[in-house]
Amino acid sequence: MTRPAARGGSRASADRLARLLNLVPYLLARPGIEIAEAAGDLGVTERQLREDLELLWVCGLPGYGPGDLIDMAFDGDRVTITYDAGIDRPLRLTPDEALALVVALRMLAETPGVANREAVERALAKIEAAGDLVGAPVAVRLPGDTRRVEALRAAVEGGKALRITYYTAARDETTERVIDPLRMLMVGGRAYVEAWCRRAEAVRLFRADRIDAITELGEPATVPPQAVPHDLTEGVFRPSPDLPLITLRIGRGERWITEYYPCERVEAGDGDQWLVSLRVTDLGWARRFVLGLGPDAVVVAPVELAEQVRAAAASALDAYAVPAPTAAPRRPASDSVTPDSVPPDPSGPLGVSSGDPAVAGRTQ
Repeated sequence: MTRPAARGGSRASADRLARLLNLVPYLLARPGIEIAEAAGDLGVTERQLREDLELLWVCGLPGYGPGDLIDMAFDGDRVTITYDAGIDRPLRLTPDEALALVVALRMLAETPGVANREAVERALAKIEAAGDLVGAPVAVRLPGDTRRVEALRAAVEGGKALRITYYTAARDETTERVIDPLRMLMVGGRAYVEAWCRRAEAVRLFRADRIDAITELGEPATVPPQAVPHDLTEGVFRPSPDLPLITLRIGRGERWITEYYPCERVEAGDGDQWLVSLRVTDLGWARRFVLGLGPDAVVVAPVELAEQVRAAAASALDAYAVPAPTAAPRRPASDSVTPDSVPPDPSGPLGVSSGDPAVAGRTQ
């Protein structure tokens, strides 16, 4: 399996990109500047600056040939940009590009957990003014109950404790909890509130759309010193060795789970079948998960999960079973009719009367 890039490496790459974008206009304004002086102004070492300049040699416009790439001249320890590949020109956004930025910034401003919303709003105002998009009819709403998210955000910003009624999907149960909110955040397109849960006595993550009721308490949030927010750079669910490991044999139609859930092992089996191993929060959730996959998913391990799935499936089939027919009640002996007690039939031996309107038209 491919592991995500280290967080530190991604941050270093982003810092270098910002430095390179700033380096070209800086050097254009100071032709022939000494490398040592430039390194001091930019806050990097001379070695790092020389490596950045070497990288600029292969940056430029599509085509990547003579006249397309950034060029520079060195005179001892001095450097001069001789071709900037158009970076000196101010950025001009098309109307579609400007509108896309406006939508993205408005969504960012509404996203729970944004630390500096004022900076986002200032950038939004500048782009709207530059692109003549002030008052543009663009409404951005995040998925979920907006009023619930706003109530959670207000509690976080106001430092208030909350009483919530929360549905836990892993255990299929609803509980009432008192929480001390830490922060709001958006993960995978869903809003969460991270809080100290007094019931669990630990930091917990609560999905906003699973909170059925919210009551703001008349007391400040009391977060203990040991309450540390989770690192969610790799997602909400973080598999660990202490969680149950399940192994499934799945068909082609269930392969989507290898992309949707973090799997520890994926192996090709017979035909179109795959063997998939993944960690789960508990076997109760795993039972419901497997039942929802359909007949092409088979539990290989653990045996306990296979027995739970088998019992749940049998119980579901029993609910749809057709009840066996019941025998007709027997008549009491006193009501029985014997041949001797049958009165003679005036219509003849066949018991059909010629005066019966139902058969009158069929008599000869």
